[in-house]
Amino acid sequence: MIRSYTNYPLRKHHTFGTDASAKYYFEFTEAEDLAGFLITNKEWQNWPVLILGEGSNLLFVNDFEGLVINPNIPGIASVHEDRNNIWLEVGAGVIWDDLVEYAVLNRLGGIENLSLIPGKVGAAAVQNIGAYGMEIQNRIVSVTGFDLETQTESTLKIDDCQYAYRDSIFKNQLKDRYIITSLVFKLDKFPEFILNYGDLKTEVEKLGEVNLRTIRKTVIHIRESKLPDPKVTGNAGSFFKNPVVEASLAEQLLTIYPKMPHYPATDGKTKLAAGWLIEQCGWKGFRRGDAGIHEKQALVLVNYGNATGKEIFELSEEIRQSVQEKFGVELEREVNVISLP
Repeated sequence: MIRSYTNYPLRKHHTFGTDASAKYYFEFTEAEDLAGFLITNKEWQNWPVLILGEGSNLLFVNDFEGLVINPNIPGIASVHEDRNNIWLEVGAGVIWDDLVEYAVLNRLGGIENLSLIPGKVGAAAVQNIGAYGMEIQNRIVSVTGFDLETQTESTLKIDDCQYAYRDSIFKNQLKDRYIITSLVFKLDKFPEFILNYGDLKTEVEKLGEVNLRTIRKTVIHIRESKLPDPKVTGNAGSFFKNPVVEASLAEQLLTIYPKMPHYPATDGKTKLAAGWLIEQCGWKGFRRGDAGIHEKQALVLVNYGNATGKEIFELSEEIRQSVQEKFGVELEREVNVISLP
C-alpha cells in the first residue's frame, strides 16, 4: 500500500503534536514501492528529504518544505534458529513496544528492558535506543534499507552501523539518505537478565519470580510513573542526552555538588545525569503558556496543548544556556529539530 499527498498535515505523525505540514508526503508498506515512487517522481531529487517513523524523536519548528518519507513496513518473522538463539526479521514500521511484547510473550530475551520506549523499529535503530543497561545495538545483526544517493538497496552488518551512545551512521553520514526497511535481531532463548540499573532489581523482585514478564511489567510501571504519555501530553521523551565530560570536570563539580549523579563512561570520561543538572537550575515543572518541563522529570519538555515548535525550541535553548552557565556543561539535544530558519 502507498499513500502520497501534498501539503500534508503532520500533527498526528509526531508525538510533540505541534502544528506542521510537509510539502510532499509518501508512505509505503512494501520495500519495492519506494523504488517505484522515486523512478516515477524524478523531481524528488531537488527536494529536502526527511525520513519519518512515529515521530517520537522530532520537534518541528515550522513546516517541512520537502519530501517526508514514511517506511511503514510491517512484519515479524523468524529467519534462523539454533539451540540458544533465534533471529527475527522485523519491518521498519513495526511499533517498537509491539516487538518487545512479542519477544516477551515468546520467551525471547534481550530487549525486555527497552519496554514502552515510543517509536518504530526503524527509528529505534537510527537512534540506538537504550534504557536500564540495554541498548538496541547489542541485539541488531543487520540493517537493510534503500540508499537515496546510490538508488540501491543494501544490507549493513552491525559493525558498519557505527553505533555509539544514542548515535549511529544513520544520524551522520547516512542521515536522510538511507531509508531503513527491515532489521534482523538476535534474541536469547535462555536470557541473562540485566537488573543492575538503579532500583530495577528491587522493584522486579516485589512482583515475585524474576522473569521476562515481571521485568517488562516493572519497566512499564516505572516509565509510566515518571514520564508523560505522549498520547495525552505532547512530548518526545528525553529531550537532551546525558552529557559525557572529562573526568577532571566531573571531579571539580563533585567537590561542589557531592550528591551529583555520575557514572563511568568510555575513555576514562564521566557521564552526568542531564535531568539532575536541569533540575538544579530550577526548571523542573516550569511552564510558559503551553510549553513546559514535566513536573516529574526535568529531562522531558512538554506541549500542554497548543505550544508551537518554536516556543518549545526556544525554551530548550534557555535550559541549555542555564546549565552551561551553572555547571560549565553543554547539553546536546537528543531530539531532532526540524526546519530551523
